Amino acid sequence: MSKLFSPFKLGPIDLPNRIVIAPMCQYSAQDGFPTDWHMIHLGHLALSGAALLILEAAAVSRDGRISPDDLGLWSDEHAAALEPVVHAIRRHAPIKIGIQLNHAGRKASSEVPWQGGANIPVGHARGWQTVAPSALPHAEGETVPLALDAAGLQRIQDDFVAAARRADALGLDVIEVHAAHGYLLHQFLSPLANVRTDEYGGALENRMRFPLAVFRAIRAAVSPEMVVGVRISATDWVEGGWDIEQSVVFARELDKLGCQYIHVSSGGVSPLQQIALGPGYQIGFAARIKGEVAMPVIGVGLITEARQAEAIVADGQADLVALARAMLYDPRWPWHAAAELGATVTAPPQYWRSQPREQKALFGDTRLGQR
Repeated sequence: MSKLFSPFKLGPIDLPNRIVIAPMCQYSAQDGFPTDWHMIHLGHLALSGAALLILEAAAVSRDGRISPDDLGLWSDEHAAALEPVVHAIRRHAPIKIGIQLNHAGRKASSEVPWQGGANIPVGHARGWQTVAPSALPHAEGETVPLALDAAGLQRIQDDFVAAARRADALGLDVIEVHAAHGYLLHQFLSPLANVRTDEYGGALENRMRFPLAVFRAIRAAVSPEMVVGVRISATDWVEGGWDIEQSVVFARELDKLGCQYIHVSSGGVSPLQQIALGPGYQIGFAARIKGEVAMPVIGVGLITEARQAEAIVADGQADLVALARAMLYDPRWPWHAAAELGATVTAPPQYWRSQPREQKALFGDTRLGQR
């Protein structure tokens, strides 16, 4: 039996396989509100046969958006606008649904990727003043962020909690706290972005303090049925930055607080990063952390082939694998992987007739769909 297509229990929810669709920003919202693009895009992915779909990073406040076109969850109106998308997915697919909550910190006020992704200055119509742990810009010449004071930290923590409660009220299954890719919580963790001299800077214990406080507050604010996990960058890929050893310590602390999974990515906090790209290039970090914590670990990063994903799970390097760009390129990746590995996958009955004759077992017993 394929390990990739074996069931897995993630907190209180049951997953039919180990395939996760990683959150991918679409930069297609209007003032934080989802558009038709979200209905089409997310509905398409929901029919993929994956076990869990994590919606793109949703900003917990207006100034926490990566770009002016980011999805948001900073008001009840934003939650209400997302509700039809969630309900449409629920009607037609058994996939579990999560959402990633984020504040971009000093990487906010950026242009969309297909427009170059550059920092938008404060005086520009689409730009705004950014905030961060320290008054250090992400790159030379970019907006210098305001260093957060105690009131600012409390406001952002409250914003995370309020957004989490909205996600809970929407009936989502999973909340993923974004502490990766150079955004605000990662900025607190990394000594490259955090040079504070108070209780939130300096020693590792201090740099972890605010991200752990945000996680603790979210976990306490939502129902026990809600899975709450964290995405991290295991390394900055810069000498003297955040690294795997610090990530292990952070993961252990999250484990103690009842974190229900850790999603292991890397990079994003510095333009000086030197990433060693290659197939599954981040899986070694996931494997290291898996050996140190009790909670499940999601591995991600250039996982493109079915047997590659199978080996990652079968060898115990990660409990689940997440796909992003590979899923955009092939939204039926789980179908094709199941066919290759001799497994079955969930598909809507409207599509049962699509399976090749030599793969009649792919969707299980579909005799009613073959007339």
